[in-house]
Amino acid sequence: MKPAPASFTPYQKFVVAVLAFLQFTIILDFMIISPMGAILMTTLNVTTSQFGLVVSAYAFSAGISGILAAGFADRFDRKKMLMFFYCGFLLGTFLCGIAPTYAFLMMARMVTGIFGGVVGSVVFAIITDLFPFEMRGRVMGVIQTAFAGSQILGIPIGLFLANLWGWHAAFLMIVGVGAVAGVIMWIYLKPVDSHLKIASDRKNAFRHLINTVTVPQYLQAFLTTALLSTGGFMLMPFGSAFSVQNLGISLEVLPILYLATGLCAMVTGPFIGKISDSIGKFQTFLIGTGISIIMVTIYTRLGVTPLSAVILVNAIMFVGISARMIASQALMSAIPDQAHRGSFMSISSSVQQISGGFASVLAGFIVTEGPTKLIEHFDTLGNVVVGASLITLFLMYLIHRAIPEKIAK
Repeated sequence: MKPAPASFTPYQKFVVAVLAFLQFTIILDFMIISPMGAILMTTLNVTTSQFGLVVSAYAFSAGISGILAAGFADRFDRKKMLMFFYCGFLLGTFLCGIAPTYAFLMMARMVTGIFGGVVGSVVFAIITDLFPFEMRGRVMGVIQTAFAGSQILGIPIGLFLANLWGWHAAFLMIVGVGAVAGVIMWIYLKPVDSHLKIASDRKNAFRHLINTVTVPQYLQAFLTTALLSTGGFMLMPFGSAFSVQNLGISLEVLPILYLATGLCAMVTGPFIGKISDSIGKFQTFLIGTGISIIMVTIYTRLGVTPLSAVILVNAIMFVGISARMIASQALMSAIPDQAHRGSFMSISSSVQQISGGFASVLAGFIVTEGPTKLIEHFDTLGNVVVGASLITLFLMYLIHRAIPEKIAK
């Protein structure tokens, strides 16, 4: 094992903490839709395919806005970019919190996606600017805990509020905590503008965009990202409905499932990050892929199952998914040069959102709600996810082979 790199400075710890919390609110906004699926489909009287469109509306709008923003992503201080798009994200989430109809909710999700989709790419650009490659596994491990934290704290609280005061309350909760995070970031986060000192083509937005999307290694990374996002976007939107209607987990107990699963992922996230910095990013990705393939195959074929067994399967599955995400993000962060990091991350985020949107729509047409309310063909989704995981593993291997030479230059 390689020796661990130097520890974080106090300011670096603050940056990681505030960016992780921002990611927490962004991810929670997207993930809260999934566990409330059973509630929304009943309250708004929508079908599985219509619900899939609600999920994909965010993804498609986020993808389009990311591509449009890519040409400008390296022209400004990254802190200012982050503040602008995060404020827009909070506005969209507020609109979700007051949405009276299905059509209004669709519009609100599009507004949220337009701004929220760019926030993640700016976050990763800042991480790549401020942290060396040898430390990024640990940084990504902490950032990934935002995913788990949204389950441990956000989703159970969101479901509790939804059951108590209606589904609107969950979105308003996100606006409240997000506003606090935004103020802290504005006061204490220093400008991130070192990339502005490097000569580049960024003054011409269109040329900057074209020069980013025509680099062969970048294109390979974008394809890998597209397939990497397939699993989450396919399984997640219907996870709560599958748990309630197929596995026999009641809506009242459902928060416990997310709480236990998220706690496991949150505890293991930073550890996985340290491991990826020690044994290697690709090796960690390989192990995570193996775990996730096995557990997805098991999970999508379950029938009525005791809560303890469902928690165990979900916890192990999310450990595998976390390992894949942490390792892949750390590995691919080494691909773009500093002058194109903003545009690369923006396009990469867009590719992830758009491909995820297509995956969500496809999932909505593959699965159906049978006469007895059971979610049917969920095992087919599992097969698609496994196939995409195997292809992604090969593409990540090709990226892994190219990274050492790039870092050495």
